[in-house]
Amino acid sequence: MPLRILALVTSGVLFYFGTGLAPNPALTWIAPLPVLLLAPRAGAGTTFAVAFLAYLLGLTNQLNFFLHTPSVPLPIGIAILAGSSVVFGQMVLLFRALGRRGSLLLATFVPPAVWVAAGYLTVLTNPTGIIWPFATSVADVPVVTQIASVTGAWGVEYLVLLVPTALSAVLWPGPGTRARLHTGAAALAACALTLGFGVWRLGTAGGAAEQRVAVMSAGRYQWAPDAASPGGQALVRDYARQIFTLPAATRTVVLPEGAFGTDEASLPGVIAPLREAARERGVDVVIGVVHTTPKIKYNYSVNIPADGSEPDLYAKWHFAPGAPFHRGDRLVFATPQIGLANCMDLNFPSPARDYARAGASLLAVPAADEFGNGWQHSRMGLLRGVESGVSVAWAAQWGTPMISDPWGRVLAETDTETAREPFVVAAAGVPAGPGATVYARFGDWFAWLCLALVAGGLIAVRPVRRVTARPDVEPAVSALLL
Repeated sequence: MPLRILALVTSGVLFYFGTGLAPNPALTWIAPLPVLLLAPRAGAGTTFAVAFLAYLLGLTNQLNFFLHTPSVPLPIGIAILAGSSVVFGQMVLLFRALGRRGSLLLATFVPPAVWVAAGYLTVLTNPTGIIWPFATSVADVPVVTQIASVTGAWGVEYLVLLVPTALSAVLWPGPGTRARLHTGAAALAACALTLGFGVWRLGTAGGAAEQRVAVMSAGRYQWAPDAASPGGQALVRDYARQIFTLPAATRTVVLPEGAFGTDEASLPGVIAPLREAARERGVDVVIGVVHTTPKIKYNYSVNIPADGSEPDLYAKWHFAPGAPFHRGDRLVFATPQIGLANCMDLNFPSPARDYARAGASLLAVPAADEFGNGWQHSRMGLLRGVESGVSVAWAAQWGTPMISDPWGRVLAETDTETAREPFVVAAAGVPAGPGATVYARFGDWFAWLCLALVAGGLIAVRPVRRVTARPDVEPAVSALLL
């Protein structure tokens, strides 16, 4: 019992501090290790229960967010917390079952696939998409995240879990030294290849900055203030004045999602001052506007060109269930190299992949963020950039306005949650990217591979009918797994 409690508390604390809204990436890699080390020393039911509770304990670091966010309905939030804890428990249970059958190699490589497969199925069914818990936690380690350009961020999730499953398999108690050595060598080779690829890809990064980009946000959160009100009109003028303070070489500036609420009468009052500032300052201005018509609402990312031509309107694609908005399905380019997107859109593979395949090298993303999740959500945007080979200009209202390059390196960022100034600005020169990546071209092939690995692992632990019962066959394992 002390060993079980120790494993539960240790993993739970490590998950609490190693994942979530403000993670320590060094802890992310070892958080699953205590419950995995417990697995061969406990029964199937105990193993599942300890793993489930440990991960759920770690997720309390995001409980306040799910209780208050309007972006994720509470039933979906509860399903995410409970469902992901169940998946983690199943993953550890499968690790135990495979290890007890002497399949240490499968015990290393199959359980992380359980996590990836479940995450992929979540994306297909969850209307709010996914924010990867492990990949975002290590997103500021570019040598690790480069694999996302081939596998998608699924590969990063897999790698973070592969390390503790490999260590636990190598430390599996009992005989079988050769099997442990082979397993360790295979896992070490996989990690070395992944990190070697990361070093190589980062070595090809760089080059002169092709364009200078800025992200700008008011220091005080205001969701869609009425553009026709005195306060709204003053905010428009303030944004216009701030545009004149941008660094001289800036050619694009991105403002937040929901910077103003407009209707047919008040929209020109937002566009006109910003168009004048854009023309005089020589910058394209991208701003998020919540626009109401008599029939329906639109959540627009609006590009106001520097040449004074008509604005480009991008309608956001993805919303929380029940949101009374028109759902867009069209790519809109500010320039041939700059695609427009909007906040939750990057919780999904598209439109980011579509823009990359269409030749974009930068995504201009007005974003909102909320309740402390700004850093984590900005790293979701960063990972989408690595996946598809594009830079990301993420302009958050409440969070972390950020500019990242196609290799996932943060070129500039600031913070609105602790800001004392009326406006915050981050600016950087953005290099040309490598073009559409393997992931951009072939999509979620790695997630499908993980689904196949899971199927193979379940077959490997399926009980075999025998004339005489064997003590190592555990019906409880199959019952829990299936």
